[in-house]
Amino acid sequence: MNIRRPISTATLAGVSVLGLLALSACSPSGGARTEDGKLRVTASFYPMEFLARQIGGKHVEVTDLTKPGVEPHDLELSPKQTAQLGESGAVVYLKGLQPAVDDAVEQSGAKHVADAAALTSLEAHGTEVDGHHHTTGDNHSHSEAEGGKDPHIWLDPVKYAEVAKGVNKTLAKADPKNKADYQKNTDALVKKLDGLNTEFKDGLKKRSSDTFLTTHAAFGYLAERYGLTEEAISGLDPESEPSAKRIKDLHTLAKEHHVSTVFFETIANPATARALAGDLRLKTDVLDPLEGINDKSRGRDYFGVQRANLAALQKALGSK
Repeated sequence: MNIRRPISTATLAGVSVLGLLALSACSPSGGARTEDGKLRVTASFYPMEFLARQIGGKHVEVTDLTKPGVEPHDLELSPKQTAQLGESGAVVYLKGLQPAVDDAVEQSGAKHVADAAALTSLEAHGTEVDGHHHTTGDNHSHSEAEGGKDPHIWLDPVKYAEVAKGVNKTLAKADPKNKADYQKNTDALVKKLDGLNTEFKDGLKKRSSDTFLTTHAAFGYLAERYGLTEEAISGLDPESEPSAKRIKDLHTLAKEHHVSTVFFETIANPATARALAGDLRLKTDVLDPLEGINDKSRGRDYFGVQRANLAALQKALGSK
């Protein structure tokens, strides 16, 4: 389930952190609410923060554990951040994306927790995800052999809407007096996500190619939703190095499927993507996995960046 990598999480298991969690749970200075009565919500990274803010509205104070520009997969938590989870009125996270957060949530004792991975169905994706299946050797089996499920559900507006409905229920349980407002905000958000889904369906309906190349396999759910084929240089881990065989396969695929563009990201290192594009004499562009918003993002929020992603895909796939 988890995308595990060799990062240090020893401090999370240490006695000092456990002591902090115990103290925070009984400390009168802590608490699930702010001084002005708002519900304290802790979100693990931007897509979860966005849901919490959109649904919670004026009734919540949201803190994001992952700062802008930080690769979410690599997050390490300070003792203060870990203790903060135990003080939260609600926690919104995605199990399997950030090992440090998974461990801290488990230890925190937080009563109201929304795990996005449990609010929709997850699938195993590797370097290649599609509706038409190419055979390139070490693609799908790579992910399945690791027992991993693809966590990038927020890039599919339909799955993201399913998660939103679950977050709504968690906030309503944590703060019953504002249940009606949470439901109203959720209904409005789901309607906007339904509209975004329609924009993608209509915008990608007429195209000259189905295949796009990306830095890492973040767009599997989006590809499946709209009948596209994502071919990733790396797998689910944005920092893994592709094999020589994978690079050779991509050369073949790019030619066979008339690929025009290699996409890189705003946070991950673009060097490999740029090198591949140079070798193949292809264009480069940004396809944002929306793991965080920073000054390089092509949009100020989830919807802005997703529409920029749609425009980039339309251009790369020859949509009319």
